[in-house]
Amino acid sequence: MSISNQSELLGMQQAGEAVALTLKSMRDYARPGMSTGELDEFGRSVLESFGAHSAPKLTYGFPGWTCISVNQEVAHGIPSRSRFLREGDLVNIDVSAELNGFWADNGGSFVLGASNPTHQSLVDASKTILQKAISSIRDGVKINAVGGLIEAEAKRRGYRVIKNLTGHGIGRGLHEAPHSIANYYDRLNRGKFHKNAVVAIETFISTKAGWAYENGDGWTLQTRDGSYVAQHEHTIVVTDGEPIILTLANGIWE
Repeated sequence: MSISNQSELLGMQQAGEAVALTLKSMRDYARPGMSTGELDEFGRSVLESFGAHSAPKLTYGFPGWTCISVNQEVAHGIPSRSRFLREGDLVNIDVSAELNGFWADNGGSFVLGASNPTHQSLVDASKTILQKAISSIRDGVKINAVGGLIEAEAKRRGYRVIKNLTGHGIGRGLHEAPHSIANYYDRLNRGKFHKNAVVAIETFISTKAGWAYENGDGWTLQTRDGSYVAQHEHTIVVTDGEPIILTLANGIWE
């Protein structure tokens, strides 16, 4: 989507606020011993309070309102009443939604409860790298240059990136052009970011693995070697300068 007027910008800001505050509320609500299904139902109630609708359910018939991935799961984890969170788990919540015809996407990994230094370092790296990547985006910047930045920053910290999961365009649907905003330098991608474009930028920072695999349930992606992965994602509007980040909860990086 390309923003063409103030009404569209306002619509995207409202959708962004809905997913950002839902993600923050879910993170604050999560507790050891809680099932991922209960956490997901709480997320549904928050989305509904905004009048928003689950994007993965609307678009793909996903069996949950949000995606909740734990430990070696990388993305698209199915919430379950029989899956219980534990102290120190690496948890990722991905919230995407439609509101009044506008779509926004927001995700974040965090360590549940007690400190886990290994997990926390990974989470901090993912968050910091996403901040750097987003700050580098403006009109005319090459998409693969941002991917190269993410990959280089991960390597500098002793991590790798997951190469088969990418950011994407968004706005009037969940996935729009550009369909691949990779976490690595893709020499074949000659695309550029353009002013007023709405895109979702994601990091997938891994302790070792470079690829995520479907685990047999039709949805959940995970590593095969026991690697952990932290993901962070924001929906932004590209400008001539610093991008407009639509999915900051109360204007704060989480």
